Amino acid sequence: MAANVLNSPQATRMSVFVVRAFIAMRELLSGSHAIAIELKKLEAKLTARLDVHETAIVEVLRRIMRLLDPPPPPPVPEKSMGFHTTMKPPATT
Repeated sequence: MAANVLNSPQATRMSVFVVRAFIAMRELLSGSHAIAIELKKLEAKLTARLDVHETAIVEVLRRIMRLLDPPPPPPVPEKSMGFHTTMKPPATT
């Protein structure tokens, strides 16, 4: 509250005004059952949308991560060093 920080009559009046505004808002919302039901419906609708959007965002991030981190290339077979010959079996007559 402003009156707790500022020590002036105007800050005190503003703090009282804010408290009265919240009290009036609470009375308005608690007095109207229809508004509360509509707010609940709106909250459920927005929550459902967020769930769908969150799922889509997670899927996009997974695909991006797959692109950024491709699988490692297959290993290259090692070449043997030195002189090698292939021996043919002796011809039989």
